[in-house]
Amino acid sequence: MDVLTVPGDERGRLTGLALDRVFASAGERVFAVVASAGTTNAGIVDDLAGVADACGHAGVWLHVDGAYGGAALVSPRTRGLFNGIERADSFIVDPHKWLFAPYDCCALLYRRPELAREAHAQAASYLDQIDRREWNPSDLAVHLTRRPRGLPLWFSLAVHGTDRYRAAVERSLTTSQAVADAVRARPHLRLVVPPELSVLLFERVGWGPEDYTTWSKRHALAGDFLCLPTRWQGQWVLRLAFVNPATKASEVVAALDTLAEL
Repeated sequence: MDVLTVPGDERGRLTGLALDRVFASAGERVFAVVASAGTTNAGIVDDLAGVADACGHAGVWLHVDGAYGGAALVSPRTRGLFNGIERADSFIVDPHKWLFAPYDCCALLYRRPELAREAHAQAASYLDQIDRREWNPSDLAVHLTRRPRGLPLWFSLAVHGTDRYRAAVERSLTTSQAVADAVRARPHLRLVVPPELSVLLFERVGWGPEDYTTWSKRHALAGDFLCLPTRWQGQWVLRLAFVNPATKASEVVAALDTLAEL
Protein backbone atom coordinates (compact mmCIF):
# COMPACT_ATOMS: atom_id res chain seq x y z
CA MET A 1 0.00 0.00 0.00
CA ASP A 2 1.31 3.43 -0.98
CA VAL A 3 0.41 6.78 0.50
CA LEU A 4 -0.68 9.60 -1.80
CA THR A 5 -0.17 13.11 -0.43
CA VAL A 6 -2.78 15.67 -1.46
CA PRO A 7 -1.55 19.30 -1.56
CA GLY A 8 -3.28 21.53 0.98
CA ASP A 9 -4.80 24.93 0.29
CA GLU A 10 -3.41 28.24 1.59
CA ARG A 11 -4.57 27.29 5.10
CA GLY A 12 -3.13 23.80 4.88
CA ARG A 13 -6.53 22.11 4.50
CA LEU A 14 -7.36 19.04 2.47
CA THR A 15 -10.09 20.13 0.04
CA GLY A 16 -12.54 18.25 -2.12
CA LEU A 17 -11.26 20.02 -5.24
CA ALA A 18 -7.66 18.90 -4.68
CA LEU A 19 -8.86 15.40 -3.85
CA ASP A 20 -10.85 15.20 -7.11
CA ARG A 21 -7.62 15.91 -9.01
CA VAL A 22 -5.87 13.03 -7.23
CA PHE A 23 -8.76 10.68 -7.98
CA ALA A 24 -8.61 11.68 -11.65
CA SER A 25 -4.89 10.88 -11.88
CA ALA A 26 -4.73 7.84 -9.59
CA GLY A 27 -7.84 6.09 -10.92
CA GLU A 28 -9.17 3.14 -8.95
CA ARG A 29 -5.97 2.65 -6.94
CA VAL A 30 -7.31 4.85 -4.13
CA PHE A 31 -9.51 3.01 -1.63
CA ALA A 32 -9.46 5.28 1.44
CA VAL A 33 -8.98 8.93 2.38
CA VAL A 34 -7.94 10.28 5.78
CA ALA A 35 -9.14 13.80 6.56
CA SER A 36 -8.33 15.83 9.66
CA ALA A 37 -10.86 17.34 12.03
CA GLY A 38 -8.36 19.53 13.85
CA THR A 39 -4.70 18.76 13.19
CA THR A 40 -2.58 18.29 16.30
CA ASN A 41 0.12 20.74 15.22
CA ALA A 42 -2.06 23.69 14.17
CA GLY A 43 -5.69 22.79 14.89
CA ILE A 44 -6.72 23.01 11.22
CA VAL A 45 -10.03 21.43 10.18
CA ASP A 46 -10.12 20.11 6.61
CA ASP A 47 -12.86 20.84 4.08
CA LEU A 48 -14.84 17.86 5.34
CA ALA A 49 -17.96 18.56 3.28
CA GLY A 50 -15.96 18.85 0.06
CA VAL A 51 -13.89 15.78 0.90
CA ALA A 52 -17.07 13.81 1.64
CA ASP A 53 -18.49 14.84 -1.75
CA ALA A 54 -15.32 13.71 -3.53
CA CYS A 55 -15.21 10.38 -1.68
CA GLY A 56 -18.89 9.79 -2.32
CA HIS A 57 -18.51 10.33 -6.06
CA ALA A 58 -15.45 8.06 -6.20
CA GLY A 59 -16.86 5.36 -3.92
CA VAL A 60 -13.90 5.70 -1.54
CA TRP A 61 -13.89 5.09 2.22
CA LEU A 62 -13.65 8.32 4.24
CA HIS A 63 -11.94 8.21 7.62
CA VAL A 64 -11.83 11.38 9.74
CA ASP A 65 -9.03 11.84 12.27
CA GLY A 66 -10.44 13.93 15.11
CA ALA A 67 -7.92 12.70 17.69
CA TYR A 68 -7.43 16.18 19.14
CA GLY A 69 -10.05 18.37 17.50
CA GLY A 70 -13.06 16.08 17.47
CA ALA A 71 -13.98 17.20 20.99
CA ALA A 72 -14.90 20.63 19.59
CA LEU A 73 -18.01 19.04 18.08
CA VAL A 74 -19.68 19.70 21.43
CA SER A 75 -19.34 23.49 21.02
CA PRO A 76 -22.01 25.38 19.04
CA ARG A 77 -19.46 28.02 18.02
CA THR A 78 -17.20 25.49 16.25
CA ARG A 79 -19.73 22.86 15.14
CA GLY A 80 -20.00 24.39 11.66
CA LEU A 81 -16.32 23.73 11.00
CA PHE A 82 -17.09 20.01 11.04
CA ASN A 83 -19.92 20.00 8.49
CA GLY A 84 -19.56 16.81 6.47
CA ILE A 85 -18.17 14.69 9.29
CA GLU A 86 -21.57 13.02 9.61
CA ARG A 87 -20.89 11.38 6.22
CA ALA A 88 -17.64 9.72 7.29
CA ASP A 89 -17.35 5.93 7.17
CA SER A 90 -15.19 5.96 10.29
CA PHE A 91 -14.14 8.55 12.82
CA ILE A 92 -11.65 8.68 15.66
CA VAL A 93 -11.34 10.90 18.74
CA ASP A 94 -8.91 10.72 21.67
CA PRO A 95 -10.80 11.52 24.90
CA HIS A 96 -7.44 11.74 26.66
CA LYS A 97 -6.68 14.93 24.71
CA TRP A 98 -9.62 17.31 25.14
CA LEU A 99 -12.28 15.25 26.88
CA PHE A 100 -10.37 14.91 30.15
CA ALA A 101 -9.96 11.11 30.17
CA PRO A 102 -6.79 9.29 31.32
CA TYR A 103 -3.96 8.88 28.88
CA ASP A 104 -4.39 6.41 25.95
CA CYS A 105 -8.21 6.48 25.95
CA CYS A 106 -9.21 6.45 22.28
CA ALA A 107 -12.56 6.00 20.54
CA LEU A 108 -13.13 4.61 17.04
CA LEU A 109 -16.61 4.79 15.52
CA TYR A 110 -17.86 3.11 12.35
CA ARG A 111 -20.87 4.03 10.26
CA ARG A 112 -21.34 0.32 9.48
CA PRO A 113 -19.72 -1.80 12.21
CA GLU A 114 -20.45 -4.98 10.29
CA LEU A 115 -17.77 -3.98 7.75
CA ALA A 116 -15.24 -3.66 10.56
CA ARG A 117 -16.20 -7.12 11.82
CA GLU A 118 -15.70 -8.58 8.34
CA ALA A 119 -12.22 -7.06 8.21
CA HIS A 120 -10.98 -7.63 11.76
CA ALA A 121 -12.86 -10.50 13.44
CA GLN A 122 -10.57 -13.44 14.18
CA ALA A 123 -11.35 -17.14 14.46
CA ALA A 124 -9.39 -19.75 16.43
CA SER A 125 -10.18 -22.79 18.54
CA TYR A 126 -9.42 -20.89 21.75
CA LEU A 127 -11.90 -18.20 20.69
CA ASP A 128 -14.80 -20.52 19.88
CA GLN A 129 -16.52 -19.86 23.19
CA ILE A 130 -16.85 -16.11 22.52
CA ASP A 131 -20.51 -15.17 22.22
CA ARG A 132 -20.64 -13.57 18.77
CA ARG A 133 -24.24 -12.50 19.31
CA GLU A 134 -23.05 -9.78 21.65
CA TRP A 135 -21.18 -6.63 20.67
CA ASN A 136 -17.49 -7.31 21.17
CA PRO A 137 -14.80 -4.66 20.58
CA SER A 138 -12.22 -7.32 19.78
CA ASP A 139 -14.03 -7.83 16.45
CA LEU A 140 -13.61 -4.18 15.43
CA ALA A 141 -9.82 -3.79 15.45
CA VAL A 142 -6.72 -5.93 15.03
CA HIS A 143 -5.90 -6.47 18.73
CA LEU A 144 -7.78 -8.89 20.96
CA THR A 145 -6.64 -8.38 24.54
CA ARG A 146 -7.22 -4.88 25.87
CA ARG A 147 -8.17 -3.10 29.03
CA PRO A 148 -11.46 -1.13 29.31
CA ARG A 149 -10.08 2.27 28.34
CA GLY A 150 -13.54 3.72 27.81
CA LEU A 151 -14.78 3.22 31.38
CA PRO A 152 -13.20 6.39 32.85
CA LEU A 153 -14.82 8.46 30.10
CA TRP A 154 -18.17 6.73 30.64
CA PHE A 155 -18.10 7.37 34.39
CA SER A 156 -17.09 11.00 33.89
CA LEU A 157 -19.93 11.56 31.45
CA ALA A 158 -22.36 9.87 33.81
CA VAL A 159 -21.27 12.06 36.73
CA HIS A 160 -20.85 15.44 35.01
CA GLY A 161 -23.12 15.26 31.96
CA THR A 162 -22.53 16.61 28.48
CA ASP A 163 -23.32 20.22 29.45
CA ARG A 164 -20.24 20.31 31.68
CA TYR A 165 -18.12 19.00 28.84
CA ARG A 166 -19.51 21.64 26.49
CA ALA A 167 -18.75 24.39 29.00
CA ALA A 168 -15.20 23.13 29.52
CA VAL A 169 -14.45 23.07 25.79
CA GLU A 170 -16.02 26.51 25.41
CA ARG A 171 -13.66 27.91 28.05
CA SER A 172 -10.65 26.55 26.18
CA LEU A 173 -11.89 28.16 22.97
CA THR A 174 -12.37 31.48 24.75
CA THR A 175 -8.89 31.31 26.27
CA SER A 176 -7.26 30.60 22.91
CA GLN A 177 -8.99 33.59 21.31
CA ALA A 178 -7.99 35.89 24.19
CA VAL A 179 -4.35 34.84 23.92
CA ALA A 180 -4.45 35.25 20.14
CA ASP A 181 -5.72 38.81 20.60
CA ALA A 182 -2.86 39.49 23.01
CA VAL A 183 -0.33 38.19 20.48
CA ARG A 184 -1.80 40.47 17.79
CA ALA A 185 -1.48 43.46 20.13
CA ARG A 186 2.27 43.03 20.72
CA PRO A 187 4.58 44.38 17.98
CA HIS A 188 7.36 41.91 18.76
CA LEU A 189 5.02 38.94 18.17
CA ARG A 190 3.24 37.80 15.01
CA LEU A 191 0.29 35.43 14.90
CA VAL A 192 1.11 32.85 12.21
CA VAL A 193 -1.96 30.58 12.49
CA PRO A 194 -5.00 32.02 14.30
CA PRO A 195 -6.90 29.45 16.36
CA GLU A 196 -9.70 27.65 14.53
CA LEU A 197 -10.05 25.52 17.63
CA SER A 198 -7.71 25.89 20.62
CA VAL A 199 -4.24 25.75 19.01
CA LEU A 200 -2.38 28.86 17.90
CA LEU A 201 1.02 29.31 16.28
CA PHE A 202 3.02 32.52 16.57
CA GLU A 203 6.53 33.84 16.12
CA ARG A 204 8.81 36.18 17.99
CA VAL A 205 9.94 38.62 15.30
CA GLY A 206 13.64 38.25 14.54
CA TRP A 207 14.16 34.94 16.31
CA GLY A 208 15.50 31.67 14.97
CA PRO A 209 15.32 28.06 16.20
CA GLU A 210 18.13 28.45 18.78
CA ASP A 211 16.40 31.46 20.34
CA TYR A 212 13.13 29.57 20.64
CA THR A 213 14.81 26.51 22.13
CA THR A 214 16.79 28.54 24.68
CA TRP A 215 13.72 30.50 25.82
CA SER A 216 11.49 27.42 25.97
CA LYS A 217 13.99 25.30 27.92
CA ARG A 218 14.73 28.07 30.41
CA HIS A 219 11.11 28.40 31.44
CA ALA A 220 10.45 24.66 31.35
CA LEU A 221 13.39 23.93 33.68
CA ALA A 222 12.30 26.75 35.98
CA GLY A 223 8.83 25.23 36.17
CA ASP A 224 7.17 28.45 34.97
CA PHE A 225 5.32 27.20 31.90
CA LEU A 226 5.74 25.01 28.84
CA CYS A 227 5.63 26.53 25.36
CA LEU A 228 7.48 24.48 22.77
CA PRO A 229 8.72 25.42 19.31
CA THR A 230 7.42 23.59 16.25
CA ARG A 231 7.62 23.95 12.48
CA TRP A 232 4.91 25.33 10.22
CA GLN A 233 5.37 25.52 6.44
CA GLY A 234 9.13 25.37 6.81
CA GLN A 235 9.54 28.02 9.50
CA TRP A 236 10.12 27.76 13.24
CA VAL A 237 7.30 29.07 15.42
CA LEU A 238 5.97 28.70 18.95
CA ARG A 239 2.86 26.63 19.65
CA LEU A 240 0.21 26.90 22.34
CA ALA A 241 -2.59 24.36 22.76
CA PHE A 242 -5.38 24.92 25.28
CA VAL A 243 -7.37 21.95 26.57
CA ASN A 244 -7.50 22.67 30.30
CA PRO A 245 -10.53 24.80 31.22
CA ALA A 246 -8.71 26.03 34.34
CA THR A 247 -6.02 27.79 32.28
CA LYS A 248 -6.20 31.57 32.69
CA ALA A 249 -5.51 33.76 29.67
CA SER A 250 -3.96 36.46 31.86
CA GLU A 251 -1.31 34.07 33.17
CA VAL A 252 -0.47 32.87 29.67
CA VAL A 253 -0.12 36.46 28.44
CA ALA A 254 2.17 37.29 31.36
CA ALA A 255 4.36 34.34 30.38
CA LEU A 256 4.46 35.49 26.76
CA ASP A 257 5.56 38.96 27.83
CA THR A 258 8.90 37.46 28.83
CA LEU A 259 9.55 37.21 25.09
CA ALA A 260 10.01 40.99 25.06
CA GLU A 261 12.70 40.86 27.73
CA LEU A 262 15.35 39.19 25.58
